[in-house]
Amino acid sequence: MMNLHVQILLIVYSFIYGNVFSFFLEINYKYIYKQKKWAQFLLSFLFVLNFVFLYFIFLRKINNGILHPYSFLFVALGFLSMQVLINFLDKRRKK
Repeated sequence: MMNLHVQILLIVYSFIYGNVFSFFLEINYKYIYKQKKWAQFLLSFLFVLNFVFLYFIFLRKINNGILHPYSFLFVALGFLSMQVLINFLDKRRKK
């Protein structure tokens, strides 16, 4: 059982990680579609692999790398919130 402080750190970290991952994924996809198919696959694979490693490296520092269902939930919420923000900003920019 984790104490409350560690749980809050995990939730905040997972949410911020989802935001950062979404932001860099948008940047990655803007440049990746100019490449050949094999390069697209390789770059996408390396990108995701690097971000997964980063998540677990920092997760180890917070709570010894223990995953909880709500960590996935907050990564997804962070990802979705950044996607909504990016779409909102793109719509405003096009006006």
